Amino acid sequence: MISDHEKPGSLEGLRILDLSRILAGPTATQLLADLGADVIKVERPRAGDDTRGWGPPFVMNADGSDSDLSAYFLSANRNKRSIAIDLASDDGVTLIKRLAAISDVVIENYKPGDLARRGLGYDDIRKVKPDIVWCAISGFGQTGPYADRTGYDFLIQAMGGIMSITGDNDANGGRPVKVGLGIADVMCGMYATVGILAALRHRDRSGEGQYIDLALYDAQVAWLINAATNHLVSGKTPGRIGNRHPNIAPYQTFATADGEIAIAVGNDQQFARFCGVIETPELIDDERFVRNRDRVLNIDTLDRLVTEALKADTAENWERRLIAAEIPAGRVATIDQVVSNPHTLAREMVVNMQTEDGQALRLLGNPLKMSATPVRFDRAPPHVDQDRDDVLQLLHDIETRAGS
Repeated sequence: MISDHEKPGSLEGLRILDLSRILAGPTATQLLADLGADVIKVERPRAGDDTRGWGPPFVMNADGSDSDLSAYFLSANRNKRSIAIDLASDDGVTLIKRLAAISDVVIENYKPGDLARRGLGYDDIRKVKPDIVWCAISGFGQTGPYADRTGYDFLIQAMGGIMSITGDNDANGGRPVKVGLGIADVMCGMYATVGILAALRHRDRSGEGQYIDLALYDAQVAWLINAATNHLVSGKTPGRIGNRHPNIAPYQTFATADGEIAIAVGNDQQFARFCGVIETPELIDDERFVRNRDRVLNIDTLDRLVTEALKADTAENWERRLIAAEIPAGRVATIDQVVSNPHTLAREMVVNMQTEDGQALRLLGNPLKMSATPVRFDRAPPHVDQDRDDVLQLLHDIETRAGS
């Protein structure tokens, strides 16, 4: 029987020239690399990807000093090869074109026009690789009044609306709050992955490459999903509601005798069972709470009554009792609790790897569980320029075969 490690990846034979840095582009290319694509990460000489310096924490060198592997960099650069190239030099421009000529995809996140001014724009690369798939990630896109503005995740969360609905409401002293990690970047990376795979499908069918214009801002607007659609339908502007859901109740966190628990009651039948578990049967036929729409309209009163009931026991005991009654519920976990949870480990969502120089790493796994082409974790995130000789030898071999 062939082991998972010996099975080919879904994208084996695909080569990605990764000119991106920070998080959105690297998130996309790490996912593609986990699926078997050969990703060549181009970095600035010496400094490398910006996130190499975003710490602490860092992986330590043998002498105890900080290496160029920050935890932030490790989160999005597995399974890639690194080569440092000066894009401002003539030799660097030539080398990028040679690498693009042997690649299927170029992904970059320079400001609109920056690469074209260096002779490395989409039209320049199409001359050496006519069917190239090019994914350009920028803060605000290649067109529109904000096209020249620089966009970072924090700024996009503010301008793209997510901050306005994240955090407690004004009545509780709330103010706009960002999501606790670079979610605008990560979601943009997910859209980039989908767009690249769709473009490759088109190329394989037609022989035609294409240009993907992807903006952090657009991606952020797209995943406002029901919050924005609620506004488009009703004309009302959503506000911050903390951990409550705007359309379902009770669907939020509640304080218990010793901690917070998340409870997601998705329909009226679940609500009746929920009332039985928390020993408030009188709420089942209360006209204020009979239907979900009634519960949403009377959420403040329902919140108070449920909180009073839940404070009678611990979060662990409520979780156990609610699950037994088939009510979705779970205690609010800290990060250390998540990465040590038996279910997390059973699902292989924490993986062990080793850097080229022997440093042990624990990284987050890939959530895709594929039976025929499982994801692989072959290469730990690289040091700057770690794979120069390897990449140049690959380039030489391919060019030699093409010329023979």
